[in-house]
Amino acid sequence: MTDTAPSLSRSTEDYLKVIYSILERGDTATTSAIASVLSVQPASVTGMVKRLAESGLLEHVPYKGVELTSEGTVEALRVLRRHRIIETYLCERLGFSWDDVHDEAERMEHAVSDVLIERMAVALEHPSHDPHGSPIPTRSGEIETTDHVTLAGLPPGTKATIRAVRDEDPADLRSMRERGLVPGARLRVGERSGASTVVFLTVDDQERREDVDPDIAERIYVTRSRP
Repeated sequence: MTDTAPSLSRSTEDYLKVIYSILERGDTATTSAIASVLSVQPASVTGMVKRLAESGLLEHVPYKGVELTSEGTVEALRVLRRHRIIETYLCERLGFSWDDVHDEAERMEHAVSDVLIERMAVALEHPSHDPHGSPIPTRSGEIETTDHVTLAGLPPGTKATIRAVRDEDPADLRSMRERGLVPGARLRVGERSGASTVVFLTVDDQERREDVDPDIAERIYVTRSRP
């Protein structure tokens, strides 16, 4: 990664980051999935994907949607680093809540230079994860490998630790924070209660029950505890 100002358009950066994020969580980057995240029409996605493919930033993979090329991945990680460092700086240095920083970072990530981002990283002592538990790419473009296991995918009786949470929905983040469903929290999965996932959070060495709706459970990424 260089210290020059961003050279790609805001729209291109948004698409690359969204595609990377979809693939990062183990999903397929289809036209409809990209359109849903960006809140645009599928026809708009089709046209943009074609232009990005012509630019060598992504390629179509039969039956698998689109994949980023090596060049596209480098650019996506560059944007993602900016986004996650800004989120961390806003939380740790400016007192923003974790449910407020995503939208702020979305606006700022296209305007700041890599020089400013590196100054922020130094001030933060080079954080490895953002406030939501997601890994921050390094300046050289490396990123921690993570699995895609969500709370919704754990069978009853499983013990786990929350690794990260999806950060797009402020209301969901507020709910998760209020209920203690935050990175680092330890839990044990109970039996299903209707559609909800029953979890027992360990707080101060005591278990507390929480019934987690399916949509929320899909947004919580976990690491299984060793037996």
